[in-house]
Amino acid sequence: MTRDTALTSAQLRTLKRLFPGDALSVAPEELLVFGTDASRRQGRASAVVRPESTEQAAELLAFAHAERIPIYPRGRGTSRVGGCVPVTPGIVVSMARMRAIEDISESDFVAVVQPGVATGDLQQACRNKGLFYPPDPASAGFSSIGGNLATNAGGMLAVKYGVTRDYVLGLEVVLPGGEIVRPGSRCHKDVAGLDFTRLFVGSEGTLGLITRATLKVLPLPEAQASLLVLFADEKYALDAVGAVFQARVLPVALEFLPGEALKALAGLGPVPWPQNTGAALLLRLDGGAQGVAADLDRLEKALAPHRPTALEKARTPESEDALWELRRQVSQAAFTLAPDKFSEDIAVPRGQVGRAVAGLRDIGRSLGVTVMAFGHLGDGNLHVNVLHDATVPGQAAAAGKAKQAVLELALSLGGTISGEHGVGLTKLDWLPRQTGAALQNLMRGVKAVFDPCGIMNPGKAY
Repeated sequence: MTRDTALTSAQLRTLKRLFPGDALSVAPEELLVFGTDASRRQGRASAVVRPESTEQAAELLAFAHAERIPIYPRGRGTSRVGGCVPVTPGIVVSMARMRAIEDISESDFVAVVQPGVATGDLQQACRNKGLFYPPDPASAGFSSIGGNLATNAGGMLAVKYGVTRDYVLGLEVVLPGGEIVRPGSRCHKDVAGLDFTRLFVGSEGTLGLITRATLKVLPLPEAQASLLVLFADEKYALDAVGAVFQARVLPVALEFLPGEALKALAGLGPVPWPQNTGAALLLRLDGGAQGVAADLDRLEKALAPHRPTALEKARTPESEDALWELRRQVSQAAFTLAPDKFSEDIAVPRGQVGRAVAGLRDIGRSLGVTVMAFGHLGDGNLHVNVLHDATVPGQAAAAGKAKQAVLELALSLGGTISGEHGVGLTKLDWLPRQTGAALQNLMRGVKAVFDPCGIMNPGKAY
C-alpha cells in the first residue's frame, strides 16, 4: 500500500476481525470527525479503531507495521497543534474505551490508569481517597491522561508541582510491530538503565502507543485558598509578580489575566470585577491551615505597594471553584472579542515575562489585530490568542503574520515555541529554529530505533 491510498479490502477484513462491531468505524461522517482536532486542521482517516485492551492494541500495531499503515493515536482530540490529525491516510486509534482507573494506592502513593481516563476523573478519584494528582491543564475536565502524557501537559499548578512528566513512574507501551515494553516501575526512585519512561512522555505519539501509566500521587494538602488581585493597569500586575516570590511565598498557581481577557469573560456573564479593570492576578496557595493563612497575609502585604484596586480571598471549595472556572473559560471567552483566533503557547524565562507581554502587545498594534497573552505567569508559560475577523479583508493575513512574530519573539527572548501543547503539525517548521538541525536529526534517529518504518503519527513533532 502507498500512503496516498485507502485501505485494501484485505486490510479492512483484518481490521473487522480485530475490532468487531462498533469498535471499527469506516463511515465517511465518522472519519471526518476523527480527521481533525482542536487545531481545526483537517486530514483524512482511512479507519477509526477503538481498542479495549493492550493485547488488542498489540495485534493492531503488528498488523500496521507489517502493512506499513500509518497509525495516529488519539485521546479526546483537544490538541491545538494538530497533534492527532492524520497527515496521510491511516488508522486513527481512539483510546476512549481504555478508561479504567485500575488502582489508587494509599500506601504506595501511586495510581495505575489506562490512557482514556479523563484527567479530572482521576483527580476526583484521588481526592476521594485523600490523595492528590497535581497536573492540572485547563482542559482537565475533558482531556485524557493519554493526551497529557503525549504532550507532557503542564497546567495551572505547575509553578509549585511541575508537569506531567514529574508524576510518571512507569508506562506500558506497545511498539510498532506489536512488542509490549514496560519502562519504569511502581517505585518513586528507579535509575536502573536508561530512562525510557521520560522519553515516551512528550513524544507526541511518535514512538509507540501508551496503554497504561503508573503515576505518582501525593497526600492531599490540608488546606488551600485562592486570591484574585485586580489592578487598574497591566504594568502594576506584572510588577507585582516579582513581589510574590520576593515575599518567599511559592504559590501553587499564579495566573495572569490581561484587560482583554477580563472583558472577554464579562461577555459570558457576571464577573467579580468592574469594567475597565486593567489586569488581574489569580493565585492559589496550599499546605497546612495555619501556613496557608500566614501566606495569604504575607501576600497581601507584599502586593499592597503595587496598587491593587481590590483583593478577593476565596477560602472555601465553592468560592475557589467559581474563580478558577473563570480562568478555565478564557480560551472560549476570547470569541466574544472576535470570531476567529490563532492559539499559541510559548514560554520564556521568568525574568523575561514583562518584555514578552509588552512585545506581544506591540505585535498586535503593528499588524492591526488583537494579541491577548494570558496564563501561567508563574512559570513563564503564556497562552497567546491572535484575535481577528477572517471576513474582513486583510485580517487573516495579518493574523498569520502576527502568529509568526509571536514565535519569533519567544525565541529572541531565550524562550520556546511550545510550553505544553507540543509541536504537532502547526509548529513543525519552527523546530529547527529552536533546536538546530543537528538535534532535530538526532530526534529522528531516536524515532527510527523505535519505529523503523515510520508508521507512528508520521509528519509530526520533529
